[in-house]
Amino acid sequence: MRAAILILAILSCAVAGLSPPLQAQPGGELRFAMRVEPKTFNPLQAADEGSELVRYLTGGVLIRLNRLTQELDPELASSWKVSEAGRRIDFQLRPNVQFSDGTPFTCEDVSFTLQQVMDPALHSPVGDSFRTGPGGTETKCASPLSGMARFPSPVAALAAQFDQVAILSARSPKKQHASLGPFQVAEYRAGATMLLSRNPRYWKRDAQGRQLPYLASIRLDIQQNRETEILRFRRGQLDLINKLDPELFDQLAAKMPKAVLDAGPSLDWEILFFNQVPGAPIDDYKKAWFQSMAFRRAISDAINRDDLCRIVYRGHARSAVAPVSPSNRFWTNKAIAAPVYSTRNALLRLEGDGFHLTDGVLVDRTGHKVEFSMITNAGNKLHERMMSMIQQDLAKIGVRVNVLALDFPSLAERITRTFRYETCLAAMTNIGLDPNEVMNIWLSSGANHPWNPGQKKPGTAWEAEIDRLLIAQNRAGDAAQRKVSFDRVQEIIVEQAPVLFLLYPNALAAVSQRVKNLSPAPLYPQLYWNADRLALGPSLASAQ
Repeated sequence: MRAAILILAILSCAVAGLSPPLQAQPGGELRFAMRVEPKTFNPLQAADEGSELVRYLTGGVLIRLNRLTQELDPELASSWKVSEAGRRIDFQLRPNVQFSDGTPFTCEDVSFTLQQVMDPALHSPVGDSFRTGPGGTETKCASPLSGMARFPSPVAALAAQFDQVAILSARSPKKQHASLGPFQVAEYRAGATMLLSRNPRYWKRDAQGRQLPYLASIRLDIQQNRETEILRFRRGQLDLINKLDPELFDQLAAKMPKAVLDAGPSLDWEILFFNQVPGAPIDDYKKAWFQSMAFRRAISDAINRDDLCRIVYRGHARSAVAPVSPSNRFWTNKAIAAPVYSTRNALLRLEGDGFHLTDGVLVDRTGHKVEFSMITNAGNKLHERMMSMIQQDLAKIGVRVNVLALDFPSLAERITRTFRYETCLAAMTNIGLDPNEVMNIWLSSGANHPWNPGQKKPGTAWEAEIDRLLIAQNRAGDAAQRKVSFDRVQEIIVEQAPVLFLLYPNALAAVSQRVKNLSPAPLYPQLYWNADRLALGPSLASAQ
């Protein structure tokens, strides 16, 4: 799912690979695993993890979101100006830039790319961020190095959307393979490996005038098994592991303490939500529970989030408060108070809503014992442990929870189509910062609206208010105005508690000591967002 998804932990220079610029000679091959095979090499069609990885490493963009500072940096566009309340962007391009095949880069390529992005017949997922209203997109080139684009309706954070638009060549016979990024696809063996070689015509240079990238190549081994990935890393066959679960992280830390890296809270969520679909095939009295704000907030009060972080995530997580991680520096709402674990508060809320304890069992006002099922994806050890602890927590207020683990297709079927579930424990992966990237979750009509997806109209007054605020922030040209609206969205979600935010997992990774110039960031792609500046040096294996 593409969703928005930072306070960065301060990392010592003793951490593997974190060092002043270029501590090694240019050249060499960086190796890490690609867990999902790319479905396409067309950067405008990238929607899966593998295709997105290739797009990021090979595609040149006009404007880049700096994953460390969370600010926009000029790339192929040396400058830009947004006007007409977010409908129009004018840009000035860098001179003397070429694609990897020698084709010159001009405004014509930008115009061609944007027309491809917005062509409804191509169904480019990249274009979703720009499609805010009906009508066509106008592009115009005033000169080879300057031009403009005008969209049919205002686009919130218009300049930031260009971070995901890889520019194609309008003239190259192999448009999708002519690269403006630091690397180009040199070899691909399905199911085995992909080789990205250095783009010899890459436009960027470092402060000393040396051409980037420093690396000669990046080899991506297609490897889905996490244990095998760890074994190959320990043998020195891989240089990076971009995302580790806490148990594997601690196992590796015990054997190679200088190779592991905990960069603090990620943008991701572990959440619990309640089925509030009116036509769901569950008992009416349970629907009444789940539609009660007091009931939902009582369940939230009764869950010990700190224990989930400490025991399940081994301390590599932070108790969650709201829809935005504290690592998302601009959009987090710092005024929202952290949840307080209290069985007493939970029982007080329940008593005020007509529930009472009878011989240690919670009973509703109609005499029904409070018992419900909780589904999650099978084979997820973290979720299995979380559910066990949640069962124990809720038993303290007289609630019985029955656990049901399902294969992922069955899980998705139940929460999006048949609605044959009562509550669900799920993980959400976020790869962006802006609220517009989670519109599909929080809008009542959104296809991924967790508790009642795809409503024709808001089912409650508070959902209608969320819709109004989301639309208002999307149309506002000023970032401060947008934040006021989205801060209130977050407050409503916390107040109403249709989704319980349990924790933000930390961004955990492993890095060989031979990798230099690393600047880790929890925002995707965490370890190699600055791949053009990564370099290789001695491994110092004896230090491990």
